[in-house]
Amino acid sequence: MRARRGGREPSVARQILVLQLLVVLVLVTASIALATYDARRDARSAATDRAVVVAEAVADSPTVLGALDDRDPSEVLQPYAEDVRLDTHVDFVVVMGLDRTRFSHPNPDNIGKPFVGDLGDAPQGGVFTQQYTGSLGPSMRSVVPVFDGDRVVAMVSVGITVSAIDKQLRGDVALILLSALVVLVAGMVGAALVARRLRRQTHGMGEREITRMYEYYSAVLHAVREGLLLIDDQGQVQLVNDEARRLLELPDDVVGRSIHDLALAPGLVAAALGRTAEADDIYLAGDRVLVVSSSPAIWEGREVGAVVTLRDHTELRSVTGELDVVRGLTESLRSQNHESANRLHTVVSLIEMGRTQEAVDFATEELQLAQLLTDRVVDAVGDPVVAALLLGKSAEAGERGVELRLTGAVPEGLVPARDLVTVLGNLLDNAFDAVAGQPERRVDVELSGAEGGVRVVVSDNGPGLSDGDAARALERGWSTKASAGRGVGLTLVGQVARRHGGTVRVGRSPLGGAEFTVRLFPTAART
Repeated sequence: MRARRGGREPSVARQILVLQLLVVLVLVTASIALATYDARRDARSAATDRAVVVAEAVADSPTVLGALDDRDPSEVLQPYAEDVRLDTHVDFVVVMGLDRTRFSHPNPDNIGKPFVGDLGDAPQGGVFTQQYTGSLGPSMRSVVPVFDGDRVVAMVSVGITVSAIDKQLRGDVALILLSALVVLVAGMVGAALVARRLRRQTHGMGEREITRMYEYYSAVLHAVREGLLLIDDQGQVQLVNDEARRLLELPDDVVGRSIHDLALAPGLVAAALGRTAEADDIYLAGDRVLVVSSSPAIWEGREVGAVVTLRDHTELRSVTGELDVVRGLTESLRSQNHESANRLHTVVSLIEMGRTQEAVDFATEELQLAQLLTDRVVDAVGDPVVAALLLGKSAEAGERGVELRLTGAVPEGLVPARDLVTVLGNLLDNAFDAVAGQPERRVDVELSGAEGGVRVVVSDNGPGLSDGDAARALERGWSTKASAGRGVGLTLVGQVARRHGGTVRVGRSPLGGAEFTVRLFPTAART
């Protein structure tokens, strides 16, 4: 390994490369040693077997048996034994009597001398083999009997020197070393390729860097209060933290699954894949309002996926809705204050002109109209928050030239005021926008108690909605981008309806425009 630069630990890829090279080297060395030992053992075993075969062939030869009856057996046996030795490539062929007297030998000076070495059970008719150091040096030898009928009359010893065996073994070892070299080179190339791929996968980091990154990464992932979702370039979830699981209600086995298989809203899927989302866009997931931000994950100029952050703005959106109601009411009060000032000036002017009765009649009429509107709204809605919303919307309708008619009443306490504000506020806003281009503008609101719950019907004389637009507007989780607080009104209405086990229906209004019918049920009725 190269020395560490700047105190940085060697990369995992380099460490794996070194370990693989050491393993390959150890395996190849051990294989060479085992193969050499096995080849040496096989060579000596083969030499012993060959010595036995040659000795038995000589012992069975009629020439040997016939020569033993001569006065000088060596005259026939010596040339015969040498021919056999040369033809079979053994180192010695010795024919001897039962008294060990040699009748043949590669060295003629040893003829007539006693055989050197053990005979084993050869004089009794057995076959004896051993490694023995004789006059020609260490050799693998065999001793077999020569039979004349059932009687042993002589013996034959054939041997191959160890030096000759080792000479042949060196050729086998050279082939083993060549094969080992090929295996070693292949192992080194394979280790280098594996290390190269591993370096690309680990980005050249060391094991402590990877461990540290994983530990910190995991700690940060679970510590952040935002939902975090990491998706690869194939759209598969690679990482998700606890908050994202909670917000999106994801299963435990979400990692490795395609985001298309998680039953998420189409708009949210598109946002997660980075095709439509920008920073801090509002999307709905089930009953939650989420602020979604996504950005592509890029490594070394290549896009490897997307990072999606999720924030729960459900409560914030509800509070914002109530704040919008208060702001609307404030604007209405400001407008009414301005209008009251004008009317007060009119009353004062009439009094100054001496027309006291006309001033009284004018003031009384204005008070009666204001009181009548207030009494009608309060009678219809007992909750002061909802009543304030409707009063504010009435004033807004008057300013926008819209005729707002309110009929029916809402049973008090069945549904939280916050949810009624969300439903009425968004439906009325949409209705006011829908009739804005009409010459005569009219919006009707019908409130009633139905089947133990609340029924809200808002209709207008605007252009209405097509069947396709109506289905898309009420699609679960559907949303458009929220621009200046717009774009998620109907989905918020649908969210409230689902939370209360109710329904939202879109139809054609008797006035000619759209009609939205919302049914809400109290929690006790649903359980």
